[in-house]
Amino acid sequence: MPAADIVSSLEGPEDAPVLVLGNPIGTTRDVWNRQAEALSRHFRLLRLEWRGHGAPGAQSGAPPGPYTIAELGADVLAVANFYGIESFAYAGVSLGGMTGLWLAANAPERVTSLAVLCAVLTPMPSPDLWHDRARLVREGGMEAIADSVVPRWFTPSFVERHADEVEPVLEMLRGTQPEGYAACGEAIASMDLRPLLPLVKAPTLVLSGAEDPAAPPWVGAATARGIAGSRLVVVRGTSHFAHYETPGPVTDALLRHFAVTHST
Repeated sequence: MPAADIVSSLEGPEDAPVLVLGNPIGTTRDVWNRQAEALSRHFRLLRLEWRGHGAPGAQSGAPPGPYTIAELGADVLAVANFYGIESFAYAGVSLGGMTGLWLAANAPERVTSLAVLCAVLTPMPSPDLWHDRARLVREGGMEAIADSVVPRWFTPSFVERHADEVEPVLEMLRGTQPEGYAACGEAIASMDLRPLLPLVKAPTLVLSGAEDPAAPPWVGAATARGIAGSRLVVVRGTSHFAHYETPGPVTDALLRHFAVTHST
């Protein structure tokens, strides 16, 4: 998809290395706000909205699906090219992490360092889940799945104690275009990233939430085992949106990792 059809932003010191941030499905670039201040001290942050995603009035185009992870990766490269960025570090959560793995394997000259957060390698528990979600949102809109995603995104204790913090993320979901969500879900349903792991040469951090039902720590361990020299970090007391639920330890892990390959 042309970069002009993809909503994006580039912010931070002009002489700093670029860090691309990839979002989970059904969210906007604002889902990274809890990391943005700390990361922008050391990096130029390139944030983009997946197809059909973004805040109302600032959404990327949503061509008819299904999409593929390769197409989403190509969107990232198109946006980087638009800004004249030859190489970049990359951090992604869930769908963002899956796309990061594709990028590091297929465009190794572009990705200098990689962080994969709470991402799976194959659709879990099966492709049927994602095909069912795609059907539901195409037929009934985003509200049709809003209640079902919360237990996968956050721990029960976080939902109970911090309902006011959960609601803004749900608003991101509700504002997503159904076709964009459905077609991105179909990209997850059709992927198998396992063969790509040996092709990833960038220094890689794999991070898992200890209580994540969508991408359990054993999936993170399998990802780390498949990438030579990678490191696995498991954050306690957090679920699929670990970067949002427990921003402190996740931000610290990202800063430590990227300091290995970038001057901070």
